Amino acid sequence: MENKYKEGEIVYAQIDPGLKLVIRRYVDRIYYCKIQDEPNRKELVYFEREILPFINNTEVHT
Repeated sequence: MENKYKEGEIVYAQIDPGLKLVIRRYVDRIYYCKIQDEPNRKELVYFEREILPFINNTEVHT
């Protein structure tokens, strides 16, 4: 299975669409993300179905 998002890509978590995340790595269908504005904070992990793409510098709401 190929990952939908690439390393370095900016995404949002569905549970917190105001928080920009940067994909750090993808392993075993899990995305490891850093908070864009706070790179020293603890890493967050999400399944693909839990994140949304960052499109044209606007937030995506579903």
